[in-house]
Amino acid sequence: MSVRNRFGTTAALALMATVGAVLLSACGPDNAGSDPTAATGSAAPGATGPGTPAPGRSAHPSTPTPGAKEVNGTSAANHLTISTGTRAVAMNGTTVDFGTVVRDLAWSPDGKRAAFIDGNGDLVVADPDGGAKVTLATAPGGETWSHPTWQHAAQGPSDLPESTERFDTIVFAAAEGGVLRLEKIPTKAVGGTPEVLTPHTSLDGSANMPQPPQTGNTWADAGGRHGEIVYANTPADEVYLYDDYIRPATRDLGQGSQPALSPDGEHVVFVRSVDGHDHLFTRSSRIDQKDEKDLTPAAATDYTEPAWSPDGRTIAARTPDGVSTLPADGSAAPAQVSTVKGLPAYRP
Repeated sequence: MSVRNRFGTTAALALMATVGAVLLSACGPDNAGSDPTAATGSAAPGATGPGTPAPGRSAHPSTPTPGAKEVNGTSAANHLTISTGTRAVAMNGTTVDFGTVVRDLAWSPDGKRAAFIDGNGDLVVADPDGGAKVTLATAPGGETWSHPTWQHAAQGPSDLPESTERFDTIVFAAAEGGVLRLEKIPTKAVGGTPEVLTPHTSLDGSANMPQPPQTGNTWADAGGRHGEIVYANTPADEVYLYDDYIRPATRDLGQGSQPALSPDGEHVVFVRSVDGHDHLFTRSSRIDQKDEKDLTPAAATDYTEPAWSPDGRTIAARTPDGVSTLPADGSAAPAQVSTVKGLPAYRP
């Protein structure tokens, strides 16, 4: 695979140079109606703290503010956010200083909390303005954590409207001594100890089927309401689906990397190298449907690190030049929407 590495320290300069947005004490992620080009200042390394939503703003507006600005691909209307491995996160037409390095930003299914790996390599959750930080777990020396995701499930035996939503577990990848594993921890932990997530094909491991690899697993991404998670196995260059609804079970979905599961859990988008470029493919997550579709058949660049929009209609992907989006059904070619070079994610 030719999947590109994440951008390094130059990402901060690229973000500030291209977004041209601002950090003010009263300009947080929900201040969508302000014009970031009208303010002064920037997310300088010496900034002292996170932004704060304007007084009276709700935690997450249900509708975009009339006249809301779209700056470098992000707006309250499209829910797109971009993290660059710096303190600054692009969202809602501005940038928000989280007060610490933010790597691999992932949003909770209700959009009220963000999970990420901070500058110390620890797993942290915070509010959308970077406040109310809690360190769920501290990475042991020699261990590197990456790409957290919120496992989502419905409480109870049915998906009736009255069933209680829960997303009380975060799954992430841990690398130690060249060995990759998936680990999990409760979202309400404080300085907790993660447990290894063990993929298998049945509850007791006795099924007459090959058991999935226990190491080499990385890049988990959750979707649906049944505890489903897709992840990649690096040595095998395969994508797997882990379902934790009734009894844990794991299925091989085919060749690929960097998978993302649609919000309804019905489709998977993943990366596969074709003729020297990284393409985006989709397929159903159902066991009886294995057809794949190349969403980027004419790719002249690399499309990596895909993410689904909350309505499942759009996919955002990282490119060497920024972030592009395309219809999830492949009905149109990708269009670049941002020159910010970072990891795209959507805040529900």
